[in-house]
Amino acid sequence: MSGAETRMPISSHPAFPWVVGLYFAVLLAGGLFILPGASVMLALAIMYVHFGTINWVESLFVGLKAGVGIIVLQALVKLATRTLKNTVSWLVAIAGFAGIFFANLPFPMIIAAAAFCGFVTSKTTSNYQTVVALPDWQQSLSIILKWTFFWWTPILITDFILGYTELATIGYFFSRLAVVTFGGAYAGLAYMAQDVIGHLGWLQPSTMMDGLGLAETTPGPLILVTEFVGFITAFNAGGMSYGVAGAAMALWATFMPCFLWIFTGAPYIEWLAHQPRLQAALLSIMAAVVGVIANLFLWFVMHIVFAKISIH
Repeated sequence: MSGAETRMPISSHPAFPWVVGLYFAVLLAGGLFILPGASVMLALAIMYVHFGTINWVESLFVGLKAGVGIIVLQALVKLATRTLKNTVSWLVAIAGFAGIFFANLPFPMIIAAAAFCGFVTSKTTSNYQTVVALPDWQQSLSIILKWTFFWWTPILITDFILGYTELATIGYFFSRLAVVTFGGAYAGLAYMAQDVIGHLGWLQPSTMMDGLGLAETTPGPLILVTEFVGFITAFNAGGMSYGVAGAAMALWATFMPCFLWIFTGAPYIEWLAHQPRLQAALLSIMAAVVGVIANLFLWFVMHIVFAKISIH
């Protein structure tokens, strides 16, 4: 054939139906994982703003928060047992706790410092000869661009076209939370509490703790407390319909990036497993997360035992 080569339309490629099916299956699985608990969380948040100030309801929350404190302690002990294997990891955990509790350092700074410490102090051995090729960078870039577009389009439309600045701010905050949070939901909660209460002033400590208690009662993951925070913040700014929109924005910004991380990162799992310095950095991050969760537990206990805390 002379001239330019005729390209096959992407929709006619033999692998196209499988790729579309994979994306649909992942979205369906993610939706079924998130939406049942999210529906319960939204209903609880709506009831909270209507009935949360009734005396007997407030008494129920006292017991609920105490139970959540025990759950956080259990998670802390499990993670510490699995992660803190040597003196260095213990020192990193202590430094992480001191950094967030005493110095009030931003959570991302603590994570970055722990990763740097683990990376530069790791020891490589000459016996480590296994070489694993990196995945196709063009495919990875394509995935990043697609999911970044899906992730940011509703947030930017809300801000620059619809003009709902408060809702967009919720999207920006939880997007940042999704990007910098390492170590699971409890580490994310420590970062969220630090900013939502201390820096942004969206919630009072008691309201934040009530939200954590409600999130533990749902059939979904604990990180659904982000929906509660989004709802209460938007509700205080514009009423019920605005609160529901805030809850939806918080959910979108919390979970949509997860699809980006999964599709982009999955092909790199084997490669990462053969990078000892990166493995050491991740282990150091997890040690710092132990200290951060210890701060979260202490924060729980102090706000349960004392009516007013003067620590900033």
